[in-house]
Amino acid sequence: MSNWVEFLPLVLLVVIFWLLIVRPARARQRAFLQTQSELSSGDKVMLASGIFGEIVTIADDTVQLRIAPNTVVEVKRQAIASVERPTHDADIPDSDIPDSRDSDH
Repeated sequence: MSNWVEFLPLVLLVVIFWLLIVRPARARQRAFLQTQSELSSGDKVMLASGIFGEIVTIADDTVQLRIAPNTVVEVKRQAIASVERPTHDADIPDSDIPDSRDSDH
């Protein structure tokens, strides 16, 4: 019985490490792989270096990205850090957007 109690702190540390480190890392990895698999031409993306662009073509492990008019670069697919999802601000009429000048401050 006393041997089991001696290993309890070590077991607790392993469980805490798994909950705080391993599990969230796996979730991030799954989200990254899902993002990579959902890429398509026309998506607006941000590279890990902070460069924004629009996907022109996708190959097995590379992507051609338009970063400026008449400027297309080829990057590794893994360099894409995030896909910029379009916001639908254009669907909201200007009258529904609060004006900061109308506040009572």
